[in-house]
Amino acid sequence: MEKKVVATEEQLRYARLLSYGMKIGMAMLLISFAIYALGILSPFVPVDDLPKLWSMSVHDYLHKTGIHPGWTWLTMLNKGDFLNFLGVAFLGGVTIVCFLAIIPILIRKKDYVYALIATLEVTVLILAASGILKSGGH
Repeated sequence: MEKKVVATEEQLRYARLLSYGMKIGMAMLLISFAIYALGILSPFVPVDDLPKLWSMSVHDYLHKTGIHPGWTWLTMLNKGDFLNFLGVAFLGGVTIVCFLAIIPILIRKKDYVYALIATLEVTVLILAASGILKSGGH
């Protein structure tokens, strides 16, 4: 006899939101890529310059192109090559939304340890996205 696997309420909510978020994010990426590829919005970095820029380090690439690191890309969404960052950032934020959505369920179920873990996950992800937690090569 096969054992039936049952998902919890919080697992189902997390999965449902993740599924919706992934579909919306993928649509954003496809649309923004089409806008870039079709030349509807001009790119910040000319396409002809890309092959010689790709071999550079991130530091050199940013210096050569005059791009500032961090969230300054939000001011450049009128450029075809930066518009796609919106979909990437959205996809990165979906996990935060999923965790926020399950915290009330965990609290209601008196599952305080998992509620705390989910809250800490949200906190770390927001701090990392904000740039406050400096790590890696940026």
